[in-house]
Amino acid sequence: MSETVQINRLTGDDHFKAYVARPADEPKAAIVVIQEIFGVNAGIRRKCDKLAEAGYLAVAPDLFWPLERGVELDPDVEPEFQRALELMGKFDQDEGIRDIEATIKWARDEIGGGKVGAVGYCLGGRLAYMTAARTDSDATVGYYAVGVDELLREKEAIANPLMLHIPTEDGFVDKETQQKMHEGLDPHPKVTLHDYEGMDHGFATEFGKRRDEENAALADKRTAEFFTEHLL
Repeated sequence: MSETVQINRLTGDDHFKAYVARPADEPKAAIVVIQEIFGVNAGIRRKCDKLAEAGYLAVAPDLFWPLERGVELDPDVEPEFQRALELMGKFDQDEGIRDIEATIKWARDEIGGGKVGAVGYCLGGRLAYMTAARTDSDATVGYYAVGVDELLREKEAIANPLMLHIPTEDGFVDKETQQKMHEGLDPHPKVTLHDYEGMDHGFATEFGKRRDEENAALADKRTAEFFTEHLL
């Protein structure tokens, strides 16, 4: 079952919407799904639906709401891709993390105080790293996170498990940045990095030309096992 809910911000009177997918039975845990630069689109909703099929309460907050509520873009349509880049440039990531924190709180209350994890893609992969460092997420996964080398100073704040999926031919994350990620995070006892040889950004998207079936399946299997280990 899916629905749209309103989540109150941590401070102030404002709120934002979130897509929620509920499992058929009592949820075994909750997972916050952090959007790409394309908003809470069909692909992100499908990520939520699949997590619900696996028994989790899944919730995807509309993080671009301060710029424009209800953004839903297709990465395979060039004007929409350019619009997504424009929105990313204006997006306040620190405020986004606070909204993710509010979503984690909402989800934890919704399941009676149980464990809540997070998974993010693209911009959401970067926000997943920040979520691991700045919130009480019990386990966090980031796919093709951008700009993590700029955030390595926050690694000591990561107290719960974090997994990052890194495509080696990511057009938005060059080899030097990938090397810095490994050098900075491989020694961290709570962080696991997986490389995907020959893969580009967006290889695990649910729909569209970016998807690579074999590597998406491998990454998603690792993610499922990670959440089973740390959320259940």
